[in-house]
Amino acid sequence: MLMGLMQHQPLLVSSILRHAARHHAEGEVVSRRDDATLARTSYAALERRARRLANALLALGARPGERVGTLAMNSDRHLELYYAVMGTGAVCNTINPRLAHGDIAYIADHAEDGILFADPAFAPIVAAVAPKLAKTLRTVVILCAEPDMPDLPLPAGMTLHCYETLLAGHNEDYAWPAFDENAACGLCYTSGTTGRPKGVLFSHRATVLHAMTMAMGDVTGLRATDRVLPVVPMFHVNAWGLPFAAPMIGAALVLPGRHLDPDSIISLLDGERVTISGGVPTVWLGVLAKLRERGARFATLQRLMSGGSAVPRALMAEYAKLGVTISHAWGMTESSPVATWNSPKPSTLALDAEARLDEQATQGRAVFGIDVRAENEAGETPWDGRTQGNLVFRGHWVASGYYRMPETSVGDDGWFPTGDVGVFSPAGYVVLTDRTKDLIKSGGEWISSIAIENIAIAHPEVAEAAAIAVADPKWGERPLLIVVPRPDCTPTPESLRAFYKDKVPGWSIPDRVIIAESLPHGATGKILKTELRKRYAG
Repeated sequence: MLMGLMQHQPLLVSSILRHAARHHAEGEVVSRRDDATLARTSYAALERRARRLANALLALGARPGERVGTLAMNSDRHLELYYAVMGTGAVCNTINPRLAHGDIAYIADHAEDGILFADPAFAPIVAAVAPKLAKTLRTVVILCAEPDMPDLPLPAGMTLHCYETLLAGHNEDYAWPAFDENAACGLCYTSGTTGRPKGVLFSHRATVLHAMTMAMGDVTGLRATDRVLPVVPMFHVNAWGLPFAAPMIGAALVLPGRHLDPDSIISLLDGERVTISGGVPTVWLGVLAKLRERGARFATLQRLMSGGSAVPRALMAEYAKLGVTISHAWGMTESSPVATWNSPKPSTLALDAEARLDEQATQGRAVFGIDVRAENEAGETPWDGRTQGNLVFRGHWVASGYYRMPETSVGDDGWFPTGDVGVFSPAGYVVLTDRTKDLIKSGGEWISSIAIENIAIAHPEVAEAAAIAVADPKWGERPLLIVVPRPDCTPTPESLRAFYKDKVPGWSIPDRVIIAESLPHGATGKILKTELRKRYAG
């Protein structure tokens, strides 16, 4: 075989920051501190600090392959950790601080984290879990300067450091090493809403390829002139790859810290001239409600990426009136996470406005690097917009199994079962009909909880909605709708049920509607249907 005469450079995460520092040296990173002040740095300065941190990690005993834990929100310091930990060949284990203490301790213990970095606000969490980690955890570093160091008692033999003091004790003389691109760089655990959290181990190759695809024109379409605000946390699947894609392109990164209320998000979007942002639908529902309250518009925002749960069609329409396009993405922790992205095809141009919005509200089409299909008993389902199947995917950044759980590995064919159910439109767009466990089977017919929820969200007096199955002696299961009204609105169950007329078959209309003050949300912003079933199953 005649081999190509191309150079081989391993695809390493460190190459992203090195490129950003050299070719986008003045590219800005803005970070909101706990006291709401803004810290500003550049990619060149951040790369120098990451090299200092790499030397500090080596001094703390970090070695290639060792897991280094983080309990932190989106900040420049967390970004430095991403690149320094991964760049030295260690593995960055981003732990969700919103999980229960038991799950946090389980993750750090299962990952065998030797070093843990934490925001000062999470010092009480560290104090609670550290005694359970005495076998492997040797060092805790608090991400702050000396004046902000909390009082943190640790078990005997476990050392405590201040981040800024630690960095000041090391120089920038560090060369990013080259090693196998298939080596692990990141470890992220699923949210653990069903059983214990499961770890997904990302490789350098997968992470770089995912970032390159994220930056494509038909995905985020990032440019060096963009300013990117990841509302989605850096502890949640690497903030959907934005901390890698933005420096790769030279786009500015605006990091919100722990200030994620609608007022804080809007002030950061407008004050920092953000052009693109990413977060779960509940975030954008809250931001929209605040804008309505003020009678305001965005100053510079052009595009939103949203995922984690289905984006209501009505929400997309409302943002379109503000001049902002919502792009729906779909995937999982196990797919790094983006598997599909909603962007138009030539056939979209022939659609009228309503049909175009219908297509925009789907989960999008497979991005390059991933293949997706739906399967039923007969095999792969046709792209007819009707035939449901279980969604599976495979690709360059899809997990082959879970960390230290060999019994969960994917089969030889490489197709990973997602647990989602959906159909494919003739144009190749994925339409999620439900999670397997959330489908409602009534009298032998399937009812999509997503479809029920999207109609409820379109009601002018509804802020949030969730549909679950409840047992029924005649039909097996029936849909129950729980809604949270908008401020100063008092919808009635009767008016909400009437809103479904001619939108779905009569047998799909919820028999009962509950008006609630709030809905329970998980650590990543998703509505916790497991909790709703506990509350309302009877």
